[in-house]
Amino acid sequence: MKVALYYRHIDSADLPAFNYLCAEFQHAGVTTQVIRDGDSVDGFDYLFSIGGDGTLLSSVQLLSPSTPQHSPALPPVVGINFGHLGFLTTAGRENLSTLVSDLLENRFTVEERTLLQIQNSEYRIQNSKFALNEVFLHRPEESSMLRTEVFVDDLYVATYAGDGVIVASPTGSTAYSLSCGGPILTPDCGCFVITPIGAHTLTLRPIIVPDTTRITLRIQNNSEFTLGMDSRRHTLQGSTTIELSRAPFSIRLIRMNTQNFFSAIRDKLMWGTEVRP
Repeated sequence: MKVALYYRHIDSADLPAFNYLCAEFQHAGVTTQVIRDGDSVDGFDYLFSIGGDGTLLSSVQLLSPSTPQHSPALPPVVGINFGHLGFLTTAGRENLSTLVSDLLENRFTVEERTLLQIQNSEYRIQNSKFALNEVFLHRPEESSMLRTEVFVDDLYVATYAGDGVIVASPTGSTAYSLSCGGPILTPDCGCFVITPIGAHTLTLRPIIVPDTTRITLRIQNNSEFTLGMDSRRHTLQGSTTIELSRAPFSIRLIRMNTQNFFSAIRDKLMWGTEVRP
């Protein structure tokens, strides 16, 4: 077995846990290799994302195949939480030994996760055409409201006037979209959610559409605005059209058998927790 270890940085306080993880792999006869942004993941059985949710989102950029036919060869992602929330991760510092043994004994489940693909002919967006969580548009702090015409399969939906708009995958429904009042989607529901940010009118509400549709965002403003894709940001200028669709490949996330999506939102998002005075 060959495992890729990806991290953006490791604090000195987390270095013992990282060294322990490497030692556990070495003891089990597993080959490990630290990889960086831009490295290839070909030939690895698993990609370990070590950090938090932001690190895992960054690791997705290593998993973009040159053709959709290559997607079955992409290694599944194992998220290790050295951060705070770690909603997408499956293990923390405290259970690394159990994680390694469960992985070697195939005691886990695999979740297929849909990605968003962006197309824009007016700006060159390199090395960031896919997003696991969401794609969003946002106005600068000092500018007036952003006006975005939204279309689904060329059918006009509405003009979203406000701070911006989010198009989230099921994975991203528990992130930025949720904080703006969007619904929680299960990972396998086959949908996208379009969520307004700071809408100028209360009649605009989040809407769920099938992930087989093509979503078009047409910016009316001529001023500067931000295009966000997960944790990446691009500053764009002027009116433009952005098309979003389901990516031609998906990624796989490993989840230990003691966990599932609903246990994650209960334990990590405190979903359904009774608040007592």
